[in-house]
Amino acid sequence: MGLDELRARLANLLANQGPAVDRRAYLSGLNAALVDFKVAAAESRESLASAERELALETQQLSDAERRGRLAQEIRDAETARIAGEFAARHRERAGILERKIAVIRDEIAYVEREYQSLAAQYQSARQGLGMSGAPPAAESVFSDRDFDVLKAKADREATEAAVQAQLQHLKKKLNKE
Repeated sequence: MGLDELRARLANLLANQGPAVDRRAYLSGLNAALVDFKVAAAESRESLASAERELALETQQLSDAERRGRLAQEIRDAETARIAGEFAARHRERAGILERKIAVIRDEIAYVEREYQSLAAQYQSARQGLGMSGAPPAAESVFSDRDFDVLKAKADREATEAAVQAQLQHLKKKLNKE
């Protein structure tokens, strides 16, 4: 699920909050959004690790192409030097793209983590019986601290399972390509 979809679901959840909204449904929606953000963060971290591996490989290939170009120039092999220069330029461009991609993914992870913390605070407030405005509702809190801990553990477990499934799918794709 992309960040835009997460934002849309969260906006829909928050827009539907009002005095007539079932408190349990609201808390359940917040919990689901928390799980989604945890999964998104895990997927982004996996993407970051993958992009860093790609960059390391690309950097090694750039180094190899530059070394081959230098060796070809030393033995005055103009054709090999030219080809090595072309490959070095391609690898240099790809490495630059990967560096920008890594920076964007890191920014995305920071954003998702900030949103998660904000949503967790909203969830905690709602769980403790405070509305979005900070005022306590007329009814008592629906969840106890133990219930919150159980839900948090469940959310963590679901996020971990989703991350494991995503990684498994990635590995299956990788094995089918080779």
